[in-house]
Amino acid sequence: MISFRKLFRPAPDPREVRRPLWQAVVAAGRAPHWYREGGVPDTLDGRFDMVCLVLSLVLHRIDDDPGQAAAGVQLTELFVADMDGQIRQIGFGDMVVGKQIGRMVGALGGRLGAYRAADGSDELRQALVRNLWRGSPPSDTALDHVTTEIARLRRALARMPVETLIAADRLPGQDG
Repeated sequence: MISFRKLFRPAPDPREVRRPLWQAVVAAGRAPHWYREGGVPDTLDGRFDMVCLVLSLVLHRIDDDPGQAAAGVQLTELFVADMDGQIRQIGFGDMVVGKQIGRMVGALGGRLGAYRAADGSDELRQALVRNLWRGSPPSDTALDHVTTEIARLRRALARMPVETLIAADRLPGQDG
């Protein structure tokens, strides 16, 4: 006989299976080299933009396997849930959180399109300057570092089967 406890226990959140990958995306976006050698501002906005950049590359790779679309949706939902929690922790009230989340999701959507640009292209470089440095051009060395690391991550993700990626707890090239 089924106990009442089991009967009324909520089902596990299906997104949680993607939590290790989400944490890997955040860790990759927080890697010190982006801020040191890449000159990305180490601010809330700069960190958000780096997480969006890495998340975009991961989502692009997941999109390569239409059979794994649900994993991309789950990962995006974790992004939204995490950003909601971060905004609330900063101290935004309930009245503002929805608008802020809407802006963040819109920003991610724009970056998903912009970061499809080919590695090394002027289109990609312009998108990076616009998003990471808010339109204020960084040094050539910093921009070169970021574009080189993006290309390296994209190549590493391309070599990784999507089925392996969606179950990963770290991204290729991450230490640990």
